[in-house]
Amino acid sequence: VQLQASGGGLGQAGGSLRLSCAASGRTFSQYAMGWFRQAPGKEREFVAAINWSGDSTYYLESVKGRFTISRDNAKNTVYLQMNSLKPEDTAAYYCAGRRAPSDAYYVNAYEYDYWGQGTLVTVSS
Repeated sequence: VQLQASGGGLGQAGGSLRLSCAASGRTFSQYAMGWFRQAPGKEREFVAAINWSGDSTYYLESVKGRFTISRDNAKNTVYLQMNSLKPEDTAAYYCAGRRAPSDAYYVNAYEYDYWGQGTLVTVSS
């Protein structure tokens, strides 16, 4: 599976951006997916995760109520809708995936097998 992240850019505090992660391969619908981010000088951190069907999600506490992870298995794509952006959301954002049981999602980077390249999000105050 190859993952291609896109949608990053410059946003304003209080604004919105939507990230996309397109996956190659026929078994995307059997993959749990996640988003991580890494700010300059900081370690990569978990942001959001979603199971196969999209009915189970989990979020970093600081993005709950602002970010929404979703997926369209027909398009082999997972999304991260980011609303009410804050300057502290500035980071390179990475999508990740792994084959998983239908009800599973994962919050640790080491649990994922496939990674997309980062897409940079910069939020100005």
